[in-house]
Amino acid sequence: MSPRLPVAAVAACALCAAFGITACHSGSSSTEANAATVPAAQVATAQRGDISHVLTLAGQFQPYQVVDVHPKVSGYMRQINVDIGDVVHQGETIATLEVPELRAQLRQTVFEMQQSNEEIVRAQHEIARAQAVHAAVHAESARLRQAAAAQPGLIAQQELDDALAKDLSSEAQVDAAKAAMAAAKEHAGAAKADNERVEALHNYTNVTAPLEGVIIWRYADTGALIQGGTNSNSQDLPIVRISQSDVLRLRVPVPEDDVKYIHEGDVLRVRVDAVSRSFTGKVVRFTRNVNYETRTMETEVDVPNKDLSIAPGMYANTALQLAQVKNVVTIPVEALVLNGNQETVYAVGANGHIHIRDVVVGLQGSKLAEIKSGLESGDRVITGGQEKYQDGEEISPLQVSTPASETVQETGGTIDLKADESSAGGSR
Repeated sequence: MSPRLPVAAVAACALCAAFGITACHSGSSSTEANAATVPAAQVATAQRGDISHVLTLAGQFQPYQVVDVHPKVSGYMRQINVDIGDVVHQGETIATLEVPELRAQLRQTVFEMQQSNEEIVRAQHEIARAQAVHAAVHAESARLRQAAAAQPGLIAQQELDDALAKDLSSEAQVDAAKAAMAAAKEHAGAAKADNERVEALHNYTNVTAPLEGVIIWRYADTGALIQGGTNSNSQDLPIVRISQSDVLRLRVPVPEDDVKYIHEGDVLRVRVDAVSRSFTGKVVRFTRNVNYETRTMETEVDVPNKDLSIAPGMYANTALQLAQVKNVVTIPVEALVLNGNQETVYAVGANGHIHIRDVVVGLQGSKLAEIKSGLESGDRVITGGQEKYQDGEEISPLQVSTPASETVQETGGTIDLKADESSAGGSR
């Protein structure tokens, strides 16, 4: 056996191994080259979800009405029946004034009414007397005319003329008596009206509550001279101030940018930390006017408060639903590309190729946007760096997980009473 054979075999094996290694490196390089020509891109899937904008604001409770109670007439305070904190009902007497001159005027008007009634009676009798005289004179005149007609020349013409004149005069007396009767009735009506006026003024000495509410301040005491509130420009102090608190106005300042979302009937969630109470309310009115200084619009919610547990002046934190869409197609806002005035997306097909699509965008949040048309749920879109890709280009998609729904919290300021208390305690 020749000793060279093992050497030849080894050389052959080494040559085969070299060819194999070369072939393997060639295949690997080809795969890497192909991968390098297909760029990767992050994609998200369009999903169905909800988008809502919620505005949190601090509001303050105000009385539904506040009334300063003035007396109609001036007088001395004889008695005051209420004090601060008292609950009064509409029509309830809260104070009584002493006005002696009004009592005298009232008695005078009563006498004038009685005198007017007596004038009416006297006028009635005068009408009856005048009618009786007229009936007799008229009958006499009629008889003379009949006799003269039966026997001409029997009665002198002068006598006939005198009888006719007396007849007409008595008829005029009847008319005068009736006119006096009408004047007496008018005088009686005037006397009655004057009596009602003075009686109404006298009734004003009993000052009553104009509405149901709470006495929030008292300005007068027994014996004080109270001036009548005869006009709105009077600077005289009232007797009391009444606040209608069984219904409160919750006033919320809505920022200018959110005014367009406010409508009557919109629902607010309200939390009153001072009394540990939460409830829902509805917008019932708003000023339709933006304050020049604060750039906010006052918006009001009527809050029933029959138990008076909420005091006017308390703060409340509110959450107002500005805009909301449900069960709509949503995608990340990063997937939107503005091309001129048209919103577009870079959609990725099943084969990994890009298709640029025009879309119609609806409500937009901070992270998600509603797509009204142009995409369906389940479509994939590129979520960044779209300028690096071309329509029809193939990519290697890198799927990223995104939420389907979003609630955007906007704040116009809230009140945290506990935080205020803790900061006050720490400063002591």
